[in-house]
Amino acid sequence: MGEAERGEAAPRLYVSYFCSNGHETRPAFAADAQVPDSWDCPRCGLPANLDSSNPPPPPKNEPYKTHLAYVKERRSDSEAAEILTEALTALRDRRARGEVIY
Repeated sequence: MGEAERGEAAPRLYVSYFCSNGHETRPAFAADAQVPDSWDCPRCGLPANLDSSNPPPPPKNEPYKTHLAYVKERRSDSEAAEILTEALTALRDRRARGEVIY
């Protein structure tokens, strides 16, 4: 299947993108398409931009946070102690009344 069957290829524009690892990526775009400001490097996955002397820095990876870490961000130690006391009081009251707790 060549150009005879498909017709002529659309005019293309090759644009260079540069990542912080020094990789250059040259994707092809239609000549009349709007070229994006950034592109993901296919070699390392880092973001790349059009400025070879000032590529974007690698994104900062946040460490995995546990549920407890998120709770500690929202509650102070005194608030946590108060909530725990309320929950234990409610649990002991239900046990004293003979309710089944699952």
